[in-house]
Amino acid sequence: MPHSEIELTEAEWTIIKAVWEKQPCAAPDIQERLEKKTAWTYSTVRTIMDRMVAKGLLTAEKIRNLTLYRSAVTREQAQRGELAYALKHAFNGALTPMVQCLLDAGDLSADELAKLETLIKEKRKRAKTK
Repeated sequence: MPHSEIELTEAEWTIIKAVWEKQPCAAPDIQERLEKKTAWTYSTVRTIMDRMVAKGLLTAEKIRNLTLYRSAVTREQAQRGELAYALKHAFNGALTPMVQCLLDAGDLSADELAKLETLIKEKRKRAKTK
Protein backbone atom coordinates (compact mmCIF):
# COMPACT_ATOMS: atom_id res chain seq x y z
CA MET A 1 0.00 0.00 0.00
CA PRO A 2 1.29 3.50 -0.77
CA HIS A 3 2.03 6.09 1.90
CA SER A 4 -0.86 6.97 4.18
CA GLU A 5 -1.50 10.42 2.70
CA ILE A 6 -2.67 9.75 -0.84
CA GLU A 7 -2.84 12.82 -3.03
CA LEU A 8 -4.15 12.54 -6.57
CA THR A 9 -4.05 15.16 -9.27
CA GLU A 10 -7.22 15.92 -11.22
CA ALA A 11 -5.95 13.77 -14.11
CA GLU A 12 -5.17 10.89 -11.73
CA TRP A 13 -8.70 11.10 -10.30
CA THR A 14 -10.09 10.84 -13.82
CA ILE A 15 -7.98 7.76 -14.55
CA ILE A 16 -8.47 5.96 -11.23
CA LYS A 17 -12.26 6.36 -11.38
CA ALA A 18 -12.21 4.68 -14.81
CA VAL A 19 -9.95 1.90 -13.46
CA TRP A 20 -12.27 1.33 -10.47
CA GLU A 21 -15.20 0.83 -12.88
CA LYS A 22 -13.53 -2.08 -14.65
CA GLN A 23 -10.29 -3.68 -13.59
CA PRO A 24 -7.97 -5.09 -14.67
CA CYS A 25 -7.82 -2.83 -17.69
CA ALA A 26 -5.39 -1.77 -20.39
CA ALA A 27 -4.42 1.81 -21.21
CA PRO A 28 -6.11 1.73 -24.65
CA ASP A 29 -9.43 0.79 -22.96
CA ILE A 30 -9.11 3.68 -20.51
CA GLN A 31 -8.16 6.11 -23.28
CA GLU A 32 -11.17 5.02 -25.34
CA ARG A 33 -13.54 5.41 -22.38
CA LEU A 34 -12.22 8.87 -21.52
CA GLU A 35 -11.67 10.22 -25.05
CA LYS A 36 -14.92 12.18 -25.34
CA LYS A 37 -14.57 13.63 -21.86
CA THR A 38 -10.85 14.48 -21.95
CA ALA A 39 -9.64 14.37 -25.60
CA TRP A 40 -6.49 12.64 -24.26
CA THR A 41 -4.36 10.63 -26.68
CA TYR A 42 -3.22 7.11 -25.91
CA SER A 43 0.30 8.33 -25.08
CA THR A 44 -1.09 10.83 -22.57
CA VAL A 45 -3.17 8.17 -20.82
CA ARG A 46 -0.29 5.69 -20.81
CA THR A 47 2.11 8.30 -19.37
CA ILE A 48 -0.32 9.22 -16.57
CA MET A 49 -0.96 5.56 -15.77
CA ASP A 50 2.75 4.72 -15.70
CA ARG A 51 3.38 7.66 -13.36
CA MET A 52 0.54 6.38 -11.16
CA VAL A 53 2.29 2.99 -11.02
CA ALA A 54 5.50 4.74 -9.93
CA LYS A 55 3.54 6.59 -7.20
CA GLY A 56 1.99 3.32 -5.97
CA LEU A 57 -1.55 4.26 -7.02
CA LEU A 58 -1.84 1.55 -9.70
CA THR A 59 -0.19 -1.80 -10.28
CA ALA A 60 0.85 -3.00 -13.71
CA GLU A 61 1.14 -6.60 -14.89
CA LYS A 62 2.70 -7.30 -18.27
CA ILE A 63 1.22 -10.24 -20.16
CA ARG A 64 3.07 -10.67 -23.45
CA ASN A 65 2.61 -7.30 -25.19
CA LEU A 66 -0.33 -6.16 -23.02
CA THR A 67 -0.05 -4.27 -19.73
CA LEU A 68 -2.98 -4.70 -17.37
CA TYR A 69 -3.53 -2.08 -14.69
CA ARG A 70 -5.29 -2.40 -11.34
CA SER A 71 -5.91 0.11 -8.59
CA ALA A 72 -3.52 -0.17 -5.65
CA VAL A 73 -5.70 2.11 -3.52
CA THR A 74 -9.34 1.90 -2.58
CA ARG A 75 -11.88 4.62 -3.20
CA GLU A 76 -12.01 5.19 0.57
CA GLN A 77 -8.21 5.63 0.81
CA ALA A 78 -8.25 8.15 -2.04
CA GLN A 79 -11.18 10.05 -0.51
CA ARG A 80 -9.45 10.18 2.89
CA GLY A 81 -6.31 11.50 1.25
CA GLU A 82 -8.32 14.22 -0.47
CA LEU A 83 -10.02 15.19 2.80
CA ALA A 84 -6.70 15.20 4.68
CA TYR A 85 -5.26 17.50 2.00
CA ALA A 86 -8.23 19.90 2.25
CA LEU A 87 -8.13 19.84 6.05
CA LYS A 88 -4.40 20.61 6.09
CA HIS A 89 -4.31 23.22 3.33
CA ALA A 90 -7.71 24.93 3.32
CA PHE A 91 -8.52 24.75 7.05
CA ASN A 92 -5.04 24.74 8.67
CA GLY A 93 -5.85 21.37 10.25
CA ALA A 94 -8.96 22.65 12.07
CA LEU A 95 -11.73 20.07 11.67
CA THR A 96 -14.64 22.06 13.14
CA PRO A 97 -14.47 24.91 10.58
CA MET A 98 -14.20 22.31 7.80
CA VAL A 99 -17.32 20.49 8.99
CA GLN A 100 -19.12 23.82 9.45
CA CYS A 101 -18.23 24.76 5.86
CA LEU A 102 -19.56 21.42 4.59
CA LEU A 103 -22.79 21.83 6.56
CA ASP A 104 -23.27 25.40 5.32
CA ALA A 105 -22.48 24.49 1.70
CA GLY A 106 -24.77 21.47 1.51
CA ASP A 107 -28.53 21.45 1.39
CA LEU A 108 -28.91 18.62 3.88
CA SER A 109 -32.16 16.78 4.40
CA ALA A 110 -33.46 15.85 7.84
CA ASP A 111 -32.50 12.24 7.07
CA GLU A 112 -28.90 13.21 6.22
CA LEU A 113 -28.63 15.31 9.38
CA ALA A 114 -29.94 12.39 11.45
CA LYS A 115 -27.33 10.09 9.90
CA LEU A 116 -24.59 12.59 10.73
CA GLU A 117 -25.83 12.86 14.32
CA THR A 118 -25.78 9.06 14.60
CA LEU A 119 -22.20 8.93 13.28
CA ILE A 120 -21.11 11.53 15.85
CA LYS A 121 -22.86 9.66 18.69
CA GLU A 122 -21.18 6.39 17.65
CA LYS A 123 -17.79 8.11 17.47
CA ARG A 124 -18.33 9.63 20.93
CA LYS A 125 -19.21 6.18 22.40
CA ARG A 126 -16.05 4.64 20.89
CA ALA A 127 -13.94 7.50 22.24
CA LYS A 128 -15.30 6.91 25.78
CA THR A 129 -14.42 3.19 25.70
CA LYS A 130 -10.77 3.84 24.76
